[in-house]
Amino acid sequence: MQNMYTAIFVAILFIVIVVPNAVRILREYERGVIFRLGRLIAVKGPGLILLIPLVDKIVKVSLRTVVLDVPAQDVITKDNVSLKVNAIIYFRVVQPQKAIVEVENYLYATSQLSQTTLRSVLGQSELDDLLAEREKINLHLQKIIDHQMEPWGIKVSTVEVKNIDLPQEMQRAMAKQAEAERERRAKVIAAEGEFQASQRLADAAEILSLQPSALTLRYLQTLREIATENNSTTIFPVPIDLLKPFLGHDKKRSE
Repeated sequence: MQNMYTAIFVAILFIVIVVPNAVRILREYERGVIFRLGRLIAVKGPGLILLIPLVDKIVKVSLRTVVLDVPAQDVITKDNVSLKVNAIIYFRVVQPQKAIVEVENYLYATSQLSQTTLRSVLGQSELDDLLAEREKINLHLQKIIDHQMEPWGIKVSTVEVKNIDLPQEMQRAMAKQAEAERERRAKVIAAEGEFQASQRLADAAEILSLQPSALTLRYLQTLREIATENNSTTIFPVPIDLLKPFLGHDKKRSE
């Protein structure tokens, strides 16, 4: 009887200790990098994975896209403007064995590499380029980081510069510049309008000089525009030609 209890105890101990170390279940987005006595032997998953207890060791790696927030970095641009810039990076592991073997902690390594690359690339750009050509800079950052992380089995899909914090003095200077630019455009537009109006008036005067009757019609149209519904005063324009006989008669009398 005692031998039976001992056998049952050994069986239970085997199930409790050995089975959990010999069986692994990986999800669809997980892969297992398996080491046997310290040597890389395979990458398995997803599903049920069988291991040799005390001999095999498995390291799980997620294949899902990781969103990494790069902390704000102090950057001095090419035109000597101090900025604080942060970014966001989207990447995923495409070769789990390299992500585990080639680098100690690929998440930490990616974060540090992204920070140094962000400072280096933005430091070679001018402020106007950072504000106006954001997509071009994002693509340049993505290519550099992706190339440096390729030996680690990591693919960088997107790099986006999130916020660019300008000093207060620079913000005021840019506001003044924008206001001056708007005033310049307003003056140019007003001058263009005056020039076009003068051309139209010259054309109209030329046409009216060829047809004297058109001038009378224009007088009548002006009267209709002036004599509105609530207007009690009517101004009647008198052509100068009607006054010429009277002006000539007064001149003869004075002689």
